[in-house]
Amino acid sequence: MMAEGKKWFMGLFMAVVLASCAAKKEVYMFTSFHEPASEGLRLLYSYDAYHWTDLNYTFLKPEAGDAKIMRDPSIARGPDGTYHLVWTTGWKNDKGFGYSSSKDLIHWSPQQHIRIMANEPTTVNVWAPEIFYDDEQKQFIIVWASTIPFRFPKGQEDENNNHRLYYTTTKDFVAFTPAKLFLDPGFSVIDAQIVKVAKKNYVLVMKDNTRPNRNILVASATNPLGPYSNYSKRFTELFSEGPNATKAGNKWLIYYDSYRLKRYGAMSTTNFKTFTDVSNQVSVPEGHKHGTIFKVSKQTLNNIKKEIGQKQAAALSK
Repeated sequence: MMAEGKKWFMGLFMAVVLASCAAKKEVYMFTSFHEPASEGLRLLYSYDAYHWTDLNYTFLKPEAGDAKIMRDPSIARGPDGTYHLVWTTGWKNDKGFGYSSSKDLIHWSPQQHIRIMANEPTTVNVWAPEIFYDDEQKQFIIVWASTIPFRFPKGQEDENNNHRLYYTTTKDFVAFTPAKLFLDPGFSVIDAQIVKVAKKNYVLVMKDNTRPNRNILVASATNPLGPYSNYSKRFTELFSEGPNATKAGNKWLIYYDSYRLKRYGAMSTTNFKTFTDVSNQVSVPEGHKHGTIFKVSKQTLNNIKKEIGQKQAAALSK
């Protein structure tokens, strides 16, 4: 009897351990929006970072800013487990970005419009804010693109389309440091993502927005705030934007919106120096637009699916 009891206990123990491990397994999630950007936050998920499924649900309807749109949603998770979301709230004549937070990606805090460029009265726009958690300085860095006419030399762009990158930092999303110039590479640049490869090894993935380029490149630094140097060649086709990198096994995948071809493309790299086109190896749902990739536990994804199912069932029963 004692042997049988011991066997039963060990079986129960292993089941609990396996269930716990399964709950801790991480999956990839990709923030998204659909045109015309008035619906709000959507999420894709993937178990391998190559094949994506749309949860087909709107998680947060945009309320911040005058235009009431949500473009370029970007999420970073803090050390306390809170997800922080920032997004573009307007095409032009908008000096801020949207902000909200969530513990579970289902229930969100009241939306705020952070007028981060209010001190620059001629600012044309605040595009594609990208959020990054600096685990060494214990702060969040938010980088975006703005045009301030006649501030910088320009190429073929109109003065209202000559972007540079700016940033702010925050520890609590209550106090933000004044906006400062983040990067002036000597050309119009938008859609920038900070990637931590290793300690004192950071990569900035960005779009060269000059005519006729309009494609993706990277630069490197030893600090997330720069200075960035060692600019790569442009490694995607023309009319590419919204790049976002994620680690998949021993490779990095850089997804990007190839908007003239009306598809999402992907480049693979191990060193951010040489890049291989793997667009034919990935699948991204039609309609997905500029977002960022992050990880959640498998349990978090299951909770989201359960919540969606319950809300859809309730709607059908009305």
